[in-house]
Amino acid sequence: MRTFGVNLTRLPPGVQSALLHSHSVQEEFVYILEGEGTLITDAGETPLCAGMCMGFSPAGAPHQVVNRSSGDLVFLEVGTRETADEGSYPNDDLKVVTNAEGKRLSAHKDGTPY
Repeated sequence: MRTFGVNLTRLPPGVQSALLHSHSVQEEFVYILEGEGTLITDAGETPLCAGMCMGFSPAGAPHQVVNRSSGDLVFLEVGTRETADEGSYPNDDLKVVTNAEGKRLSAHKDGTPY
């Protein structure tokens, strides 16, 4: 599988999937298998439970999944695996870029490396 990847993610109580972020190229699909969580986007917060799914397409939609419940939240993440994809973190001084050698690097928003 070179064009997409699948992750089985388990978030214990009080844990988040990632910082609020978006991708420049990658599109994602998330399917909730068990537990309860919260999806955070530019539109606000949406409660999540088993059987729900969401997609982030086209690329560029900021999103984050958090577990504020007392039990584990388990979900599948499916996304394209584009080598040119860059990550943007609107609430943090962080971006993920790909250098000329194809290596992904963390940098400040102004482009200086961490």
